[in-house]
Amino acid sequence: METAKVESFESLNVYKRARELTNRIYELTRKGDFAKDFGLADQIRRASVSIMSNIAEGFERGGNAEFTQFLFIAKGSCGEVRAQTTIAYDQKYIHNGDYEEITNRCRQISGMLSNLINYLKKSQYRGAKYKKPPYKSMADEWNEFLKQVKNEKNP
Repeated sequence: METAKVESFESLNVYKRARELTNRIYELTRKGDFAKDFGLADQIRRASVSIMSNIAEGFERGGNAEFTQFLFIAKGSCGEVRAQTTIAYDQKYIHNGDYEEITNRCRQISGMLSNLINYLKKSQYRGAKYKKPPYKSMADEWNEFLKQVKNEKNP
């Protein structure tokens, strides 16, 4: 079985989930009273965009330490979206189903970010901007990570 190769941030599953979350946030903030609360709508949109943007920027920095730093920022933004979703729910801008959906998406993304952070911390590969170890490429490292995640899901 062939393993997917990670060559860009767009191919990361965590980035894809963050993109879906951002699109859902934009959809919710266009409706009803939520659309009229410009401050909260703008802030929750910014926070969701921050998740995507920090994953992308960290990946493009070319070093695992910097990538990890940006993933922590993305994780913080995920918490921010959850908090703002609670405000939207309390103000009756969204229904319970939307609240639970967004909260669950944020928790899933946060967990995915934590897993990626932990992997990067353990990796011997420091990043594309550093001299690569002779025995493993970044693609090999990513492929090992993807296999590990797959094996954890399918024991």
